[in-house]
Amino acid sequence: MKLTFKQIEPFVQNPDATARVILIYGPDEGLMRERSKIIAQKLVPDLTDPFNIAYIKGESLGDEAGKLSDEAHAMSMMGGARVVFIENAAEKSVPAIKAYLENPSDINLIIIQAGELGPKSNLRLLCEKDKQAVALPCYVEEGQDLSRTIANHLAQNGYQLDRDALAYLTQNLTGNRGQLFSELEKLITYMGDIKNISFEDAMANTGSLSEQNMDAFVNACIGGQAIEAEKLLLGLTSEGANAVALLRSLQRHLRRLLQVNLAIENGDNAEIALKKLHPPVFWKVKNSFMAQLRKWPADKILLALHKINELEMAVKKTETAEDLMLNRTIFGLAQMGTR
Repeated sequence: MKLTFKQIEPFVQNPDATARVILIYGPDEGLMRERSKIIAQKLVPDLTDPFNIAYIKGESLGDEAGKLSDEAHAMSMMGGARVVFIENAAEKSVPAIKAYLENPSDINLIIIQAGELGPKSNLRLLCEKDKQAVALPCYVEEGQDLSRTIANHLAQNGYQLDRDALAYLTQNLTGNRGQLFSELEKLITYMGDIKNISFEDAMANTGSLSEQNMDAFVNACIGGQAIEAEKLLLGLTSEGANAVALLRSLQRHLRRLLQVNLAIENGDNAEIALKKLHPPVFWKVKNSFMAQLRKWPADKILLALHKINELEMAVKKTETAEDLMLNRTIFGLAQMGTR
């Protein structure tokens, strides 16, 4: 059976009893393991129970097809249902799983864990089409789904988020469930007994400080703050940021400004043009972005992009004067941002 997006979470919380094999797959390994755990604990609360939990390596099924049937039909010594996990399942697992589905256990459950599977994957197609199997995808969350996961996880631990803090976390944390929860746990540890998380708390305790400094550097440079840009540039280069990475960040920002400018020239108002950007401009820096729009018309942006491209080519040819060339260009861009 193939689940639609809206069916996934209800199924995880209340699995269909007719499903004897559940394939959980996708690029988000953390989410895959979380959903596997929730479903398995519906039958076996203690996943460390050696009598009711078994693990099979997916690669072994190609050589030992009977191993799956033996494990899946085995009776629990302590009574009740058993759960058999097939880890890192691959295409060569398909014959054994297909054979098992012809005569599955009425009590025990098989949970197959796999990585990303394309729509033509034989393993995925088998579980999507068989009435006694379910294919459950785990894609990296984003947007409203990611916001909901962040808010729910923090609420379960007794914390509330300011609106701007939630917006910041949604935009800056990866949707990969394992990495996401790791970052949120660091934030929880920092907050301690203080239960309301502000924007400043979120910004100070999640994500990479160097990434935050890179954003600040770009905004200072394009915003015409030459002294601040120079100070941030010194800090970034001392942390190991190379010239090409810095220039590419400036290019990306200028191209976003150019996209909005061209949309306005084509008849959109500034607000509508801004909403077309992906990823969207974070509301905390929206005013500075709008101020930059007024100082950076399309022709000036194209000139700046040309200068940055020339510098990138020069930097790639020689490293001897890299710092000098970079400083001159940054100062020149900051000067352009003041006019």
